[in-house]
Amino acid sequence: MNSDHPIKILFLASDPSDASRLRLGQELRDIQERLQLGKYREKFLLEQRMSLRPRDISQALLDFEPHIVHFSGHGTNTGELCLEDELGKIQSVPPDALAALFALVDEQVNCVVLNACHSETQAKAISQHINFIIGMNQAIGDKAAIAFAVGFYKALAANRSIDKAYKFGCVEIQIEGIPEHLTPVLYEKKNR
Repeated sequence: MNSDHPIKILFLASDPSDASRLRLGQELRDIQERLQLGKYREKFLLEQRMSLRPRDISQALLDFEPHIVHFSGHGTNTGELCLEDELGKIQSVPPDALAALFALVDEQVNCVVLNACHSETQAKAISQHINFIIGMNQAIGDKAAIAFAVGFYKALAANRSIDKAYKFGCVEIQIEGIPEHLTPVLYEKKNR
């Protein structure tokens, strides 16, 4: 990522009405706070899209041209991300569809964070195209997901690398006394 230009982070969130409630607003607030408190806060721009529907993803990627894409929401045990349909109900997106979309923006997006349960399958599929991808290898609770995001963005705002920020995110879960610090997994694109 070029340090002469701001690093653009796109926060995408989906909390369908027919799924258990998540604290997505809290996660977004905590990310904003950590970026603002960081030593290198001027390096980051954060944009958000809430109540995400499938068609909103490509529009947000085209409009904002992010370097980091952060998805927060639900995932299924079959590896699909849960977005919202027109009525706010669950509409699942299969891993190969998102991977195909990220293949189209691989020159712009450097990192994708899938802060959703069972998102490792998505992470593996997207890692064919994007340099760094973080997913969850099982279900993850709200507190652990938020702790990971706090540690990750706190480290980025301190000018740490993405792989080091990933480790800070895992340690943040551990420091909070939450036994899910092994849930986030990092994949790197081969031959980057």
